[in-house]
Amino acid sequence: MKKLQILGSGCPSCNRLAELTKQAATEMNVEFEMEKVTQIDRILSFDVSSTPALVVDGEVRVVGRVPSVAELKQIIQ
Repeated sequence: MKKLQILGSGCPSCNRLAELTKQAATEMNVEFEMEKVTQIDRILSFDVSSTPALVVDGEVRVVGRVPSVAELKQIIQ
């Protein structure tokens, strides 16, 4: 099971990244658990410079942008 974490304050871009990530994982039939991390101290613990960010299984994979569903599929696999 993949652990997907969306880092961000809940801004529109953060919400969009969460929606597209969920769509990509669902279309790939990947079992996943998604968590939205909104606490600043937890976000900073990932050492990201901007949000939104996507963490896959503990590894920061996207920072400061919202990739397409096709790109997210490549990132998640």
